[in-house]
Amino acid sequence: MKTSAVLSVVGLALTLSTAHAADMRAQIGQKKISMCIGCHGIPGYRTAFPEVYSVPKLGGQHAAYIVAALKAYKSGERDHADMRSIANSLSDRDMEEIAAYYAKAK
Repeated sequence: MKTSAVLSVVGLALTLSTAHAADMRAQIGQKKISMCIGCHGIPGYRTAFPEVYSVPKLGGQHAAYIVAALKAYKSGERDHADMRSIANSLSDRDMEEIAAYYAKAK
């Protein structure tokens, strides 16, 4: 078998493996979103604390963006008392799994 054919097969296997891993993370993440859906699961929801604002939709966001936002809340770089409290309760792995779920959600 030619080297290019072998590399193509290996590349396809890695792509399928990566896709499967992302699906598994999303399935695990779905079990961890109970603290999110109270606000982010209501279409058009607006909150009044600490000020009136529209709660952002998470479904379809890029996973890396969600992880970065959660880490910013956890570090205090982003300021929101409720989100900081939630982010502080999450491990990096929790964040990645929740983000994987929302990246696949509509």
